[in-house]
Amino acid sequence: MTDVRQAYSDSEAFVHCQLFYVNDSQQAQIERLQSLMSEHKLPIVLETELSLEKFTQKRRQQLCETFARPILLLDAKDKLSWLSDGLSVSPEWDKLQRRVVSAGRKSELLLQAAKITADSRVIDATAGFGHDSLILASTGAQVTMFEQQPLMALLLLVEQQRMSAQPNWQKLMARLTIINTDALSYFAQLQKNTTDQAVAVDVVYLDPMFPEDSYQDSKTGKGAKVGKHMQALHQLASPPTLEEERQLLQHAQAIVRDSDKQGRVVVKRPQLAPSLANQQPNESWHNEAVRFDGYFV
Repeated sequence: MTDVRQAYSDSEAFVHCQLFYVNDSQQAQIERLQSLMSEHKLPIVLETELSLEKFTQKRRQQLCETFARPILLLDAKDKLSWLSDGLSVSPEWDKLQRRVVSAGRKSELLLQAAKITADSRVIDATAGFGHDSLILASTGAQVTMFEQQPLMALLLLVEQQRMSAQPNWQKLMARLTIINTDALSYFAQLQKNTTDQAVAVDVVYLDPMFPEDSYQDSKTGKGAKVGKHMQALHQLASPPTLEEERQLLQHAQAIVRDSDKQGRVVVKRPQLAPSLANQQPNESWHNEAVRFDGYFV
């Protein structure tokens, strides 16, 4: 398995990415991709190539073994996905429609922990594939999504553009703002330039990467299975160090301190994992697999 993290070792460097598409009629969509990258200043160099073969599982595995650089696929249905260890992964927000429509505090632990309303301002500091951001925004809240990895940020922006074309998703998509940035750096900059924070943030949501075995019981080795989206993210990012966890939590708490509500930081953890930065939360909500720790300011 190619370790894609090598391509992101220098945050200032451009990421060279291979894009395979299936027919010439997709040139217009490739140009839109380039425009998105330019508009959002994503440090990605896209090398495009017409694929003469279908994206079968065998073909996908061959591509992963051939190319060390990250690979994007644009299939016959114009769906953009990232090829991770032979598996195509993408945000696939449309598959969450039923969950988003029915989302509420009774069904979503995240909303129980966040306690946000339609006028809340939320930062999802570790967006990933954006699934939790959708749940947060389903309340009517404005959600700013930070994603450090340029490739993931591109997938999110493309998905937002795709879903914005569907009338029943347009209002939700308008409440999402996607920024390719490192949360720690952004938070530190916000605190230095307080005039830039025109609107107070009520909730900061953190879902930092954690070791792949975090869902397993240390004694029995049993636990919840990790899905393909989480497996893919483990190729892009390493878990934060204890010091990075401490800084992330401290900066997040400082950001919500100016909220006119009870500012809070909500942290998602595997049910059996230790607290972020070993700091005990004010309150926790959990099921068999995950836990949401709340830190109130």
